[in-house]
Amino acid sequence: MRTLYVVTHPEATHHVEGVVGGWHDSQLTPAGVRAARSIAQALRAQVPDCAGVVLFAGPALRPAAGRRGADETRRGVEGAETKAACAQRIYAAVDEILRSPCEHQVIVTHGGSLTFVVASWIRMPIESAGYASFRAPSGSITTLREDDFFHNRQVVSLGDTRHLDFTEAG
Repeated sequence: MRTLYVVTHPEATHHVEGVVGGWHDSQLTPAGVRAARSIAQALRAQVPDCAGVVLFAGPALRPAAGRRGADETRRGVEGAETKAACAQRIYAAVDEILRSPCEHQVIVTHGGSLTFVVASWIRMPIESAGYASFRAPSGSITTLREDDFFHNRQVVSLGDTRHLDFTEAG
């Protein structure tokens, strides 16, 4: 059985500055550092001790645009790739990730890219992916699983935040 854990980037300066992550360099905020620790602990609890794990992160899994206002969302952002190009890039990245035979894989991505990761996972036709929206909070874990017999793919959880401590002061 294959399990993918898709982690949405914990809070970073791009979140508090109102820019799209991946377009601008940003660092984790103190809350983001705490969330990253909680994410690591949650993943350790879910993955068997003897299991191998492969971690994937990087530009291929990032969103496509910079600052967005209401009008820019409809028209797109000058200099950014289109939503279709972003979907194609992320679908290709997921295909590459799935070539790895490892049963436990962690994908770290920005929230804006999560939709295309999930859409690719469930094999949604790419021309339909622009109509889907799988939203999840920063620092959440989405769990995707494929069985060994029928190779059915399941979205086990979307945007799980139970591992985050929301009572801790910023």
